[in-house]
Amino acid sequence: MKRIGLLSDTHGYWDDKYLEYFENCDEIWHAGDIGSLEVANRLAAFRSFRAVYGNIDGQEIRRVFPQVNRFTLEGAEILIKHIGGYPGKYDPSIQSSLMVCPPQLFISGHSHILKVKYDKTLRMLHINPGAAGVYGFHKVRKLVRFTIENGEFKDLEVVELAG
Repeated sequence: MKRIGLLSDTHGYWDDKYLEYFENCDEIWHAGDIGSLEVANRLAAFRSFRAVYGNIDGQEIRRVFPQVNRFTLEGAEILIKHIGGYPGKYDPSIQSSLMVCPPQLFISGHSHILKVKYDKTLRMLHINPGAAGVYGFHKVRKLVRFTIENGEFKDLEVVELAG
């Protein structure tokens, strides 16, 4: 069993609440637009850390993190890509990969809109955690926490960050 803390679109913004809300997590995943290596390094110093780069991330971050991160954890195959779309409207840059070999969980960011939706056609859960930073049109910053156990996802929580 692994407890996951998920965030996206920090755009270089740091909030100590990230550590508070991820205290009980085994791993932290960032779905892109990290914005600075400082944010990534602080999260990585706190817990095991996986991330992808986003469209605003410069070469410094792109040298450290991939555009697509596909891996297996606790019996579940996971794919993370910053610009990915959502069920029924996947981004062309990832659509064929999802159709040919769908993971059990697809995570994307970019839209700054929280979305958790099951794709019945691909039998795949999609999560976009919204935005945890202050840059963008969103009014409420968000994080997501969930558990992976024996290939299943459960106990999903959305955390709204004040301020």
